[in-house]
Amino acid sequence: MTTSNIIVLCAIAFYMVIMILIGFVNSKNTNNNEDYFLGGRGLGAWTAAISAEASDMSGWLLMGLPGAFYLTGSGDIWIAIGLLIGTILNWVFVSKKLRRYTIKAENSLTIPSFFDNRFKTNGKLKVVSAVIIAIFFSVYTASAFSSGAKLFATLFGDGTKESFQSIYLIGLIIAAVVILIYTLLGGFKAVCTTDLIQGMLMLVAILSVPIIAWFILSQTGGFDANLAKHGVTDAASFVNPFTVDNKPISLTGVISGLAWGLGYFGMPHILVRFMAVKSEKEIKKSGTIAIIWVTLAFIASFFIGIFGRAFVSPNLDGGTSETVLIRMIQEIFSNNFVLIFIGGIFLCGILAAIMSTADSQLLVTASAISEDMYKGTIKKNASERSALMLGRIAVIVIAVIAFAIALNPESSIMGLVSDAWAGFGAAFGPVVLLALFWKRSNGAGALASMISGALTVIVWDYIPMIGTPDGLVTIGSSTGLYSLAVGFPVALVVMVIVSLITKKPDAEIIAEFESVNSAAE
Repeated sequence: MTTSNIIVLCAIAFYMVIMILIGFVNSKNTNNNEDYFLGGRGLGAWTAAISAEASDMSGWLLMGLPGAFYLTGSGDIWIAIGLLIGTILNWVFVSKKLRRYTIKAENSLTIPSFFDNRFKTNGKLKVVSAVIIAIFFSVYTASAFSSGAKLFATLFGDGTKESFQSIYLIGLIIAAVVILIYTLLGGFKAVCTTDLIQGMLMLVAILSVPIIAWFILSQTGGFDANLAKHGVTDAASFVNPFTVDNKPISLTGVISGLAWGLGYFGMPHILVRFMAVKSEKEIKKSGTIAIIWVTLAFIASFFIGIFGRAFVSPNLDGGTSETVLIRMIQEIFSNNFVLIFIGGIFLCGILAAIMSTADSQLLVTASAISEDMYKGTIKKNASERSALMLGRIAVIVIAVIAFAIALNPESSIMGLVSDAWAGFGAAFGPVVLLALFWKRSNGAGALASMISGALTVIVWDYIPMIGTPDGLVTIGSSTGLYSLAVGFPVALVVMVIVSLITKKPDAEIIAEFESVNSAAE
């Protein structure tokens, strides 16, 4: 191992120790499920805002999305635009009402319990929701673990495939163990505190690197000239949002990109932050902070990919393009020990993006199994202590499953995130919106919506049924249309139709809905 690698490793170790200490400190204030899963509903505006966005922006923001821009140019910017629109709509229309409704609906601590308490389904929605969460969060958490492993393999490998694969496994183990330790110790409050730190570190890293890269490019012939050196002869096409790989983007491509924004309405690890804010007054402030953070993050992610194409040597291919930010940091911060250590801290920003998402997903999955399946359905008289212990066991089990999924070094970070994002957006998004805004919606409609949304995504993305000269492929591969663009409207229509043709909600449910909509904190 080189001296530079040792310095970077020291910076990362220092960062990880701090994260574990935060978990240990917060463990002293975790006494029951509300503390462990919602932090006692005591999050401040900054913590709630940055935690929500940091838990959302996993390794795909700093690795997957820049890698896509690096390879094909600006055409994938429609994903970022869709996600920005979704973020704004979620904070403006969903956050305040969801917090108010979850308190009114028997102080619901999780999204599954909110669904069940909102529609009074005697556990049915809890169980179905918990199963969906366990399935899709296993995949989502695997993407975060894979990001961490690729970070370590890129930093400390010698460039050979054998070295990459061996260090990938070591990195996977380290990332999983550290995340597990502070998630198990401190629960929600520890996760949100670390997310606040990690979110700020992420922002500093992704804003600084493209600015420095642009300055260096301007001193070495300019952006266009450096693009040409790296094989991009048409700079105008490369930065044109209506072209992908020098070809006009299709309407399907634009729709697929914008459809990512629909996923926000169904993301449990983001929605739970709204529930945990200490007051509705804080939510407005949180929303402003979050929207500014996300806007800056997406702009920076875009320029990392675009500038990285002109900056990084040698050129990266489809298998290594997701490491573009890592390569840029290595090239920029390499002249002396001080710069190398600063580069190591910036690399911790990538690690922060990975860890801040994985911990949140583990916690939400644990809450679904402990609070919803076990205490809510299987053993309703379970003690707080036993439920809390089961929640921590669930964290370990889901982490092990995610670890197994992430074992393949060839797995695509963006691909894993795409699948999980579509699954949650289609299964939960329409239910959240109609539960909050439509008085006539009922439990039968919600149940049908969840199942139809999840199944649509699974069929669209995973079951080959379209014949081609090369054999059967999935509908998604054949059409190029993102499954969320189909699954969300299908689930929405199903919920409306089933709600209208089945029994009208009871007077108690209607009264609760009206009281929430007329209340003001």
